[in-house]
Amino acid sequence: MSVEQAKAFIEKMKTDEAFREKIMAIETPEERLKAIGSAGYECTGEEINEVGSAEVGEAGGAKNGIGYANPKEKGLSEC
Repeated sequence: MSVEQAKAFIEKMKTDEAFREKIMAIETPEERLKAIGSAGYECTGEEINEVGSAEVGEAGGAKNGIGYANPKEKGLSEC
């Protein structure tokens, strides 16, 4: 599990609309993390939130790579 993998995942979410839609269509945090892992990203919800929060700060409050200003809105941090 790594922050580097979380960064790569967020970059993929920013640049690949079909991938982003596929991940965000998954209802539960557990299933979403399974899909993220199946896509080759070995990271936790906490690591994704850590990277996403850092990017929100750098962007002056813009949405993070997951598509929400607060990843907790879709439950990624609950895993």
